[in-house]
Amino acid sequence: MVTFGVIGAGRIGKVHTESICLHVKGAKIKTLADPFMSDEVAAWAKDLGVENTTKDYHEILNDPEIDAVMICSSTNTHSPISIEAIKAGKHVFCEKPIDHDLAKIKEVVEALKGTKIKYQVGFNRRFDHNFEAVRNAVASGKIGEPHIIKITSRDPEPPSAEYAAVSGGMFLDMTIHDFDMVRYLAGCDAEEIYVQSAVLVDPAIGKAGDVDTALITLKMANGALAMIDNSRKAVYGYDQRAEVFGSKGMVQTANDTQSTMVFSGDQGIVAEKPLYFFLERYMESFSREVRLFVKAIEEDTDTPLGVMDGLKPVLMGIAAKKSVEEHRPVKLSEIQF
Repeated sequence: MVTFGVIGAGRIGKVHTESICLHVKGAKIKTLADPFMSDEVAAWAKDLGVENTTKDYHEILNDPEIDAVMICSSTNTHSPISIEAIKAGKHVFCEKPIDHDLAKIKEVVEALKGTKIKYQVGFNRRFDHNFEAVRNAVASGKIGEPHIIKITSRDPEPPSAEYAAVSGGMFLDMTIHDFDMVRYLAGCDAEEIYVQSAVLVDPAIGKAGDVDTALITLKMANGALAMIDNSRKAVYGYDQRAEVFGSKGMVQTANDTQSTMVFSGDQGIVAEKPLYFFLERYMESFSREVRLFVKAIEEDTDTPLGVMDGLKPVLMGIAAKKSVEEHRPVKLSEIQF
């Protein structure tokens, strides 16, 4: 049994708490920590079987009964808490991104050296049933050599301008998932990124210094060309699709819907819209990524998505921002780590 301490009781912290308590065998949560812990959240956690709640996450780090720490706090705390947890001898599951600052990510990489700590980064979409099926088809050689990769990722509604101003920008907040996904589907790293972007959804996002719409082209190390299209607002729901075209064929995945029902009538044919909220779309993937983290701890194997996998989408996000600022393709080799 792997005993967890969860740091952060916001939206993603609650997702992981509920997921571990209800869906991850071989794991339990002893303590949930959040500096703004309320009586309501404490009661909710207790109902799920969490023994303790606290406002001080150091209680988790100092508890010898806790094997692993799940970091779900604000992004600016991810790397420092990671380092504290590693020094405390705890295995670490860190929500993405590790940090926006490459120097701070490097500190985490250095802290892990020479330890037996398991470290996993929370890019949950790799563990989605649809995208895993696409990756398996590519990895097995079913489509031959990959030539073109297309990823569509559009949110159902934009964030507030206030959030956009502090999130690190769309490329380090939203597109970072797609940067991980293109590496996953291609089976290799990107070598060059070029971005065309605009503010087409909410002018306030532009005033906050961000963009809300983007077309991103990438040259991958295996020779494949890739394209990511992003929008902060798709009025019909959460649009998450992928396609890989290769020398022997093509594999693609459609959106998940509430049902496969299609109505046909004299006015036309109507199908279900995509699921609207990311938790509807990806809840099982959150459970599965933690199950594999637990397995890595129990069997002393590598985690499926380690610290370097957490670094590379950040490098890509920084390259994408540089491409927008300088209106040119940017090689990943230009981004120093």
